Amino acid sequence: MTRRVLERPCTLAMLIGFQFAFMVYFSFGGLRSLSFIFGRFAEPSFDYSRTQDVYSNLSLVNSMGGPRFEDDILLPRCPERSPYLVGPISVTFTQNPTLKKVQDKNPLVTRGGEYKPPNCEARHRTAIIIPHRNRETHLRHLLYYLHPFLQRQQLHYRIYIINQAGNATFNRAKLLNVGVKEALRDEEWDCLFLHDVDLIPENDYNLYVCDPWNPKHASVAMNKFSYSLPYPQYFGGVSALTPDQYMKMNGFPNEYWGWGGEDDDIATRVRLAGMKITRPSVSVGHYKMVKHKVDQGNEENPHRFDLLIRTQRMWKADGMNSLTYTLLERALEPLYTNVTVDVGEDPRAKKPLRNRGPTPPAIRRYVNVTSNPPIDSQIKKPNDNPTNDSAINGAELFAEGIKGPAVAPAPVVAEKVPLPGANDPDRAIGQEQQIREVRSAQDEKGKEAKAEVQKVQAQGAQSSPPV
Repeated sequence: MTRRVLERPCTLAMLIGFQFAFMVYFSFGGLRSLSFIFGRFAEPSFDYSRTQDVYSNLSLVNSMGGPRFEDDILLPRCPERSPYLVGPISVTFTQNPTLKKVQDKNPLVTRGGEYKPPNCEARHRTAIIIPHRNRETHLRHLLYYLHPFLQRQQLHYRIYIINQAGNATFNRAKLLNVGVKEALRDEEWDCLFLHDVDLIPENDYNLYVCDPWNPKHASVAMNKFSYSLPYPQYFGGVSALTPDQYMKMNGFPNEYWGWGGEDDDIATRVRLAGMKITRPSVSVGHYKMVKHKVDQGNEENPHRFDLLIRTQRMWKADGMNSLTYTLLERALEPLYTNVTVDVGEDPRAKKPLRNRGPTPPAIRRYVNVTSNPPIDSQIKKPNDNPTNDSAINGAELFAEGIKGPAVAPAPVVAEKVPLPGANDPDRAIGQEQQIREVRSAQDEKGKEAKAEVQKVQAQGAQSSPPV
């Protein structure tokens, strides 16, 4: 009986239909996503023509007065959704606020840019990590809006400014890796928010908390792109990951010097690590960008497409496990924690142009003594100033035949140059000089080793007996 039922065409059609339905169900993320597609749950809508001041309700949020400390009494947990959210906020750049003004308007923010709700225990702990160099005006705008924005969400948060010292090409992704490592030294943060300095959030319903399962892209709708997503895999601007998610994808790449490419590399890492990108709704993820010109030292990266091709092969080797930097300063400012680092230079900028001239023939080790020309004229002396690698190799071969193998240069070891203390008033002026001294020491060691090799070769040529 059962076999007859299964053999009926209508039964097979029903089974195929159920299989297709389940495939669609899981492909779109379950019942919630299917309901969203068919319109049962509409996106929240906000009227951005009616905005609130960013400091609205802040007096209610901080009704208990003073900042909290570790020895405070036990407080109840904050609600799941803060009752102080106002929705769209007014963001303008007509006036440039001073840091003193921002500090006065946020009295409960402690040194280092840290804040805890005074009347409840925060459910979420978020570290805001901002890569920075020569963007003081943008930084003041961001701090003016971001501090009250986060306080109304009743978060325990801290703002880290990761400042790249020197004039080398800017490396945003590497600075974010540095910021994550430095932030996790202070606290076991639940969420890492990686934030560009020139983007201001416009809706406090855009919660600065992480998705526990997947990385989140928060800046979905920027005025730069007419408040829409430029392309599906875009992951630039503002993003959020838990520490576990960040380590699972080996952090961000360290090899992107200059503007462009690292965002697409990061999106590829998310996919390769078995995760997917989540986003808030377009009506919530509104951001306004501070207008600015192209930064000197942050020009378009000409190698970004070559690096993107390598992502699938290199993502496990290039990231947090290969991060190197020099910590120059770590200071607790009134509104943020300042971390100044030297992340090095773009290795491609140091490579000299290749010598594309004709390669001279290799120097022979043995010469036919019966030939008429004198032997000395047939052998190239090692001190004849070779001009390319093949000639240098020939000179080394000559020295090896007379006095044994040439002496290899000693390995170059970078000398540690002592850095000034954090309270030194001239430390900002001396940072560039310190970097130059460290790199100059490495170059001098290399030159001395090369000169030693040439000296040994010359001595071997002078002491060689006549053939």
